[in-house]
Amino acid sequence: MVFRLQKELIFPNPELAEEDGLLAVGGDLSTERLMLAYSNSIFPWPSEGQPITWFSPPERFVLFPEKLRISSSMSKFLKHKSFEMTLNKAFPEVIASCAAIKRMGQRGTWITKAMKEAYIKLHQEGHAWSVETWSEDVLVGGIYGVLVANVFCGESMFSKKNNASKAALIHLIQNHSFSLIDCQVHTNHLESLGAEMISREQYLSYLR
Repeated sequence: MVFRLQKELIFPNPELAEEDGLLAVGGDLSTERLMLAYSNSIFPWPSEGQPITWFSPPERFVLFPEKLRISSSMSKFLKHKSFEMTLNKAFPEVIASCAAIKRMGQRGTWITKAMKEAYIKLHQEGHAWSVETWSEDVLVGGIYGVLVANVFCGESMFSKKNNASKAALIHLIQNHSFSLIDCQVHTNHLESLGAEMISREQYLSYLR
């Protein structure tokens, strides 16, 4: 069943979501609503010019830091220190690059202008982080996401050079003590790093 949100700051029970995870439509992207959503395993996935859609899939693709897999070739690459890594140095640039990057099999982007503005505000208030990958002072990769309890809810990554986004994720995991990284949906790229599916119930237990 899909619910229509009004001005009241409330979400329906995530267990009432459709099979594809669609739970609600409408509402806004205020800091208060976004943080309430993430705290209850819900995230927005809008389209430009359309009402905001909110999802809570029955299964969540996550990466436990202790299960991170780094290939021998990636280990060698990281030892060469080809990149410089930073934290929260260029959040607006990271989200803009994530929105602009072309992705195979995907038309357009869910990172609308309103989403950029909302997440930059989240960042300014300390709820969202970015990791940046630099090569000769040029931003070539990165990741951004929202912090809830001890979970990093990854929103998007981008890469303009081989291994740039992967290096950002590895840096995030190795330098901060999160209980898990929420990857939201399955990708082969993240599976190769050790990500796996868990139930919504398991995921909620980490948020709480």
